[in-house]
Amino acid sequence: MKKDCNIVDVIRRETEAIRGNTALVDGDIELSYDQLFRAVDQVEQALAGRGIRPLDRVAFLCEDCADYVVGSLALLQRGAVIVPVSPSLMGDEVKTVLDRMDVNFLMVEASVDPGVGGEQLEPCGFVARTFSLRRCSARDEFPPEYAAMNPAFIRFSSGTTGDSKGVLLSHQTLLERTEAANQGLGITSCDTVIWVLSMSFHFVVTILLYLRRGATVVICRQPFPESFLEAARNRHGTVFYAAPFHFHVLATSPLVSPECLASTRLAVSTAMKLSDETASAFREKFGFGLTEAYGIIEVGLPFINAGAGAIPGAVGRAQPGYEVRIVAPDAEGVGRVLIRGPGLFDAYVSPWKIRKEALEEGWFNTGDVGRVDGQGCLTLLGREKNVINFVGMKIFPHEVEVVVALHPAVQECRVTGVPHPLFGQMPVVEVVLKPEAGKPDASEIRRFCFERLPAHKVPKEIRFVGALKRTASGKIRRY
Repeated sequence: MKKDCNIVDVIRRETEAIRGNTALVDGDIELSYDQLFRAVDQVEQALAGRGIRPLDRVAFLCEDCADYVVGSLALLQRGAVIVPVSPSLMGDEVKTVLDRMDVNFLMVEASVDPGVGGEQLEPCGFVARTFSLRRCSARDEFPPEYAAMNPAFIRFSSGTTGDSKGVLLSHQTLLERTEAANQGLGITSCDTVIWVLSMSFHFVVTILLYLRRGATVVICRQPFPESFLEAARNRHGTVFYAAPFHFHVLATSPLVSPECLASTRLAVSTAMKLSDETASAFREKFGFGLTEAYGIIEVGLPFINAGAGAIPGAVGRAQPGYEVRIVAPDAEGVGRVLIRGPGLFDAYVSPWKIRKEALEEGWFNTGDVGRVDGQGCLTLLGREKNVINFVGMKIFPHEVEVVVALHPAVQECRVTGVPHPLFGQMPVVEVVLKPEAGKPDASEIRRFCFERLPAHKVPKEIRFVGALKRTASGKIRRY
């Protein structure tokens, strides 16, 4: 593959024979691949007329819809670099992204404009939404390597150290990632994908892969869960790609019968840990198991826990082309998880650091702690910097959180280590109760934990909170 390749050109070439097939379904809107590319061409022409040049960084703020796909492909085809901005961010958070990623333009869908938009972009190929475009005062201090990388995306995300912001991915990296991911997903033009995740966080590998393989993507948006349940009942999806919460909805909703998923060949759970309760409920209702996928913005989709030999609680074996290495393992084989393989990120943006400088002798340090069994199956136990040392014994927050979350009154929780002069650190849990739970009862939750955990892992303090602190990407903040 040439270094100056463009992923949109590749998608066009690979779908040439199926241009009449449906590419996107968005409510009452259906776009064939031919209609999609004609819309992309019109939008790109309009963007060029407004001064967007190749290599310009364009922050893109838009709800999940067909126009998100049209706008993204138009920017990529133009040679611009997309900086996805989630509609969930507040105005100050958006401004932080614009500043740290040094964007040249901000393109915003009118209905989600957080007050930092610009002049309206005339209708020019967009399907149903209107957008505004604002030129920003970019410093343009990027080094020469930036242009040479043929950049496509910059995701505003902390690196493994928490200091580096912005993960840069080139067109070549996107091609390598989508090809590698399809080793496990096996997407074809016969697939109908039911899509319910945020495109701001999950567009890079999956949506681009589905389009490369000529699949039909059914976009489920508001109102939730009505649109999702309607798609599950009537769209004959062959692939579901969603978070555990969405599969919980399917497993518990009386509106979705087992027959509704008769066409489904693959249901992938991602974004967060899949609980045993949700996995069991889904299998019991629909007759097949969920597949867990382990994705990392710097790496792609290196692990998929699928097949008859799938191990509950594990992320699976490395996909073809990927390798995993456990560094400094303890007596139980638990150590730092490092990965190498195709499609590794190209650079961190702020501060600038190219991939070679960020890797450890060619390996990417995930920041996770885990172990690999005799069959090569990886199980993650937590983040390296979040391991709690209680009187010399390791406690992984995730394994405690899984148990606390099983309590019927608990909606979600977070376990952290609090410094103690005698014990080193003590495990403390913050708990958000379900609305119907009533008066908090810390002693009941502690008894519940003692029945299911070794004594040293039981939280020494339970704090009831209204909500857990989260990062800009929506994940629970761990520090």
